[in-house]
Amino acid sequence: MSKKPKILIVYTGGTIGMVKDYKTGALKAFDFSQISSKIPELEQLHCEITTISFDEPIDSSNMNVNYYINIAEIIANNYKKFDGFVVLTGSDTMSYTSSAISFMLENLQKSVIFTGSQLPIGDLRTDAKENLITSIQVASTYKNGKPVVQEVGLYFEYKLYRANRTTKINAEQFEAFASMNYPPLAESGVHLNFNNRLLLRSSGKDKKLILRKTLDNNVAILKLFPGITTSVVEAFINIPNIKGIILETYGSGNAPTEKWFIDLLEKAIVKGIHIANVTQCVGGSVILGHYETSSNLKRIGIIDGKDITTETAVAKMMYLLGEKLSEEEFKHYFEISLRGEIN
Repeated sequence: MSKKPKILIVYTGGTIGMVKDYKTGALKAFDFSQISSKIPELEQLHCEITTISFDEPIDSSNMNVNYYINIAEIIANNYKKFDGFVVLTGSDTMSYTSSAISFMLENLQKSVIFTGSQLPIGDLRTDAKENLITSIQVASTYKNGKPVVQEVGLYFEYKLYRANRTTKINAEQFEAFASMNYPPLAESGVHLNFNNRLLLRSSGKDKKLILRKTLDNNVAILKLFPGITTSVVEAFINIPNIKGIILETYGSGNAPTEKWFIDLLEKAIVKGIHIANVTQCVGGSVILGHYETSSNLKRIGIIDGKDITTETAVAKMMYLLGEKLSEEEFKHYFEISLRGEIN
């Protein structure tokens, strides 16, 4: 770009925004309007940086649908003013949050990069600086007048992932995230190398950004385990106002074949509860009907989650429930890729 790209940093909370008070040893929230004082290297980036912070920074454990809407609205309201966006959140729920934002921003044609850190920005050994600097660089990279990345990404420890493909796998290592079913979109070393063939591209030129903020969080995750009881499954399908269940099955989508189990799931589907089958495995895919232990699930109309992550399945279910679709439409859209979330 001939002019400096304008990048908006949205700080919601999380470890990355903390600095240590060396007198007390306590961590306190950092004023991101003074970001250049902590990371003077930002001055070397060829871009203009503006920051917006939540009035009260939130811990990632307190992230919820209302905060999703706040983040999405900030991006939508500033979409025409800025060339790219970097969103800072706590890493523990970052995969859930960034996946939700990927569905909420339809026709996205600019970078929205989520990042955070395992150590506070003021810590001597912090990973915050590299994560933030490279995220800004990714968001501000243009080629032939267009952003190289035109989707919601998650950058952590030298790798840029498609956000709705990620899972947090480690609470202590800097390499906290993995994307088992889709390769990194970019890798940072001596050079910042983009895997261009893996990147999403908008189907239409200059399509207007559409903000989808009607989310329905009446969903639950039911993880199967050997010895699961009738009462546990009944409790899930009888949750007041429940509309969707993410069923975490074994391996390639396998589940108990006992009659009581299949009957309860079928009863739930008849009641109008959408049930999506996802694998408990970190990598791999559900293949409904591949084994006898999943053929009954296919027969009663369980949704095939394919290789979607649990985090993204939750976000996608909230999004589709908010669209007020018929049972057939819901199943159709869940089973196809809307934002590159499944193969």
